Formats: sequence, C-alpha cells, structure tokens
Amino acid sequence: MVNCPVCDAGLDIDEDELDEGDEFTCDECGAELAVASTDPLEIEPAADGDEDDEDDDDLDEDEEEDEDEELEEEEDEDEDEDWK
Repeated sequence: MVNCPVCDAGLDIDEDELDEGDEFTCDECGAELAVASTDPLEIEPAADGDEDDEDDDDLDEDEEEDEDEELEEEEDEDEDEDWK
C-alpha cells in the first residue's frame, strides 16, 4: 500500500492500473496527487499550476496598479473641471 505524501494516510488505489502522470485526490486530506514513477511507485503532490498561481498573483497586482492609476487620472480630471 502506498501512502499520501501530504498526510501519510493509506491510499486505496490499484497500484497495477496506475500510469506515470495519472492524477487523483487523497480521500483523507483532499490533496491533488500525481504518479511520479511506476517502478518503483512514487506518488507526489500534483504540480497543479502552483507556479501559475504565483504568476497570476503578479498579474493581479499589475491590474490593481493599472486600476489605481486610472482612478487617479479620473480624480485629476474631476479637479480640473472644478477649476473651470
């Protein structure tokens, strides 16, 4: 029996039917897991876009900065109109 690399719970899977790259979820902790190797059988947390999440965070920050700049420009325009 193979154990979850995240919570160490026994995984109820048919080891003979697994192929490298197969993904499944741990019933105990809900972690997304992937088969790293079949001989010997190695299970690891799935690289389920974790790196992409970091990139997405960067994009979100950039988008927030753009929104802040747009708001500042609108405020400047409002102030200009008040002068008229």
